[in-house]
Amino acid sequence: MSSSSIGYGFVLGALICAAFGGVVGLTAGMLRRDAGFVWVRRAAYAFFGCMLLANLTMVQALVRHDFSVSYVAQVGSRATPLVFTVVSLWSALEGSILFWGVILGIYLLAFTLTHRKDQPQAMSLSIGTMLLVATFFAFLIAGPANPFGTVSPPPPDGPGPNPLLQNHVLMIIHPPMLYLGYVGMTVPFGVAVAALLRGEISEAWMAPLRKWTLIAWGFLSVGITLGSWWAYAVLGWGGYWAWDPVENASFLPWLTATAFIHSTMVQERKRMLRAWTMTLALATFLLTLLGTFMTRSGVFNSVHSFTQSDIGPTFLVFIGITLLASLGLLAVRGPVLAAQEGLQSPLSREATILVNNLLFVAITFTVLLGTLWPVVNDALRGVRVSVGEPYFNTMAVPGGLAVLFLMGVGPALPWGASEPGAVVRQLGVPMLAGGLVTAICVAFGLRGGLPLLTFGLAGFAMAVTLRELFLPARVRMAEKKEGPLTAMVRSAQRARRRFGGYIVHIGVIAVFAGVAASSSYRQHLTGTLRQGDGKTLTLGGYTLALKEIVNGQEPHRTFTATRLLVTAPSGATQEIAPRMNFYERSTDPIPTPAVRTRAHEDLYVSLLAVNEAGDSASFNVWIFPLVAWIWGSLPFIVIGSLIAAWPSSRRSGQRAGGAVALPAGEGQSGGAAQGAA
Repeated sequence: MSSSSIGYGFVLGALICAAFGGVVGLTAGMLRRDAGFVWVRRAAYAFFGCMLLANLTMVQALVRHDFSVSYVAQVGSRATPLVFTVVSLWSALEGSILFWGVILGIYLLAFTLTHRKDQPQAMSLSIGTMLLVATFFAFLIAGPANPFGTVSPPPPDGPGPNPLLQNHVLMIIHPPMLYLGYVGMTVPFGVAVAALLRGEISEAWMAPLRKWTLIAWGFLSVGITLGSWWAYAVLGWGGYWAWDPVENASFLPWLTATAFIHSTMVQERKRMLRAWTMTLALATFLLTLLGTFMTRSGVFNSVHSFTQSDIGPTFLVFIGITLLASLGLLAVRGPVLAAQEGLQSPLSREATILVNNLLFVAITFTVLLGTLWPVVNDALRGVRVSVGEPYFNTMAVPGGLAVLFLMGVGPALPWGASEPGAVVRQLGVPMLAGGLVTAICVAFGLRGGLPLLTFGLAGFAMAVTLRELFLPARVRMAEKKEGPLTAMVRSAQRARRRFGGYIVHIGVIAVFAGVAASSSYRQHLTGTLRQGDGKTLTLGGYTLALKEIVNGQEPHRTFTATRLLVTAPSGATQEIAPRMNFYERSTDPIPTPAVRTRAHEDLYVSLLAVNEAGDSASFNVWIFPLVAWIWGSLPFIVIGSLIAAWPSSRRSGQRAGGAVALPAGEGQSGGAAQGAA
């Protein structure tokens, strides 16, 4: 049998298993029959197996250059290196949907194995809902996005993957991280729908909902950060975020997921915001669907998006059905979602979290409106308008600064009512720290209201975060006479979500500082250097001299590279080599800028052009202060998310469908800060 037939057979098997498991799961859950859970589990395992085999079949076809398979003929090439041949699995529309399917299968497998001993009826509903989502994606793979079509006669060779996707190693990591974040939101959606169907919104439901959202949120955060790093390191334009429609598509569910994680803290401690919390869980999944539509429908023009496809109408129908079902569930279960307690004081942690949530939703609406408006206006009036960076910055930056401020205020306030005097005492030292940071920045010659405000707020929020992070350890050191390391480890073990959340906050504060510095104090120069004439380019104390221009060829591309000698302000010298790569599939060269990274700044050099004689070259040169802090946030985000999501050694209560007793230590002094930003 051909690879096309084998792969398509596995896809059909996945479709049948998903549809069967979805119907059985919802039926068994609603009729409260435990016996159906066995078949739902088997369907989830079978779906994963079929999707895994379908993906392996495609990878084998890509590696063997089987151009009789339509997707291989579309993205394959004998000249493409092996690693990028495998990566081309997600380099185009059909392959990316196929890869999406196996990621969804992995999540289904992990969730089913983790909760296989939980209350059968509840898990039948949760997994059944996820399998219905899997049914839709399996239908896409089997129908309008089928990668296993046949080509007859097969071509002798193919064009290779998109040049942008084989120009940097980050493309091996960035898309899988983003998919793990996107697809992972299916799990909390399934749990939320099951809880609403049963009308039981207790901690037994919120615990897995919170945990799986946090896992997906962590992957999505890493994917977005790596994506900005890729744009910075590959595109050669000297930036990392342009409010591109597809960038926004990943940012939107991140915003609502972050709001959800914060909201669960209030729901857990004060039995408030139940309806709001469930709405955020459902909205996050809907925004991942919208983002997938934006990326893969061809409606939006973006360097990240795929070409025009036929899946757009199908996706819109599925989004519409999911939206109506979500609204219906929220409306029917309104009485169950009513808050059990009210807001006691505006000077409380729950009040700041509520304001924080409103800010996240306001930013979400602003970004969504600016992203969709050009398409909506074109559809209604036939006029294509442009909504660019100024709109997004004007609308989103104030909200972001307010969020940064609340990152400092919220953890310093107690749950429930508080005395104004106590609040002032709690915030006094952090406010002094923020003022000191601002004064230091001014003393070093920095100017500008917004960046100085950002640095001051970052100092304020960091002071609160570090104090709250180390406070439990200090208490243990004083009371139990433990060493610093022992006290730190044991305090973290007693409140993992709190500890992990503050570590993530450190990373997010670093991102704020890095964005403010790199966007406000960047320096730029464009110039031309001729080989051998002794002239140099000077910017910010750096001197660049052209040593050599080299042309070469690699198996999958040709290139023109320049060797530049860089002399830093300190007098240290280093050779860098910005270049342009030429791919057969692309009419334009793909730049590879050279970046000299230090903790305080990056020197970024992009090759613009080489003259016909081959003896002179033009360059774009930038200096970006603190830009490396943005990528440096990744260890804090990853480690903090892992700590917050790591299972507790103590049982927190019975499983879904039963009563819950929260463990001692959780939710104290900072609540359950669960890796939120």
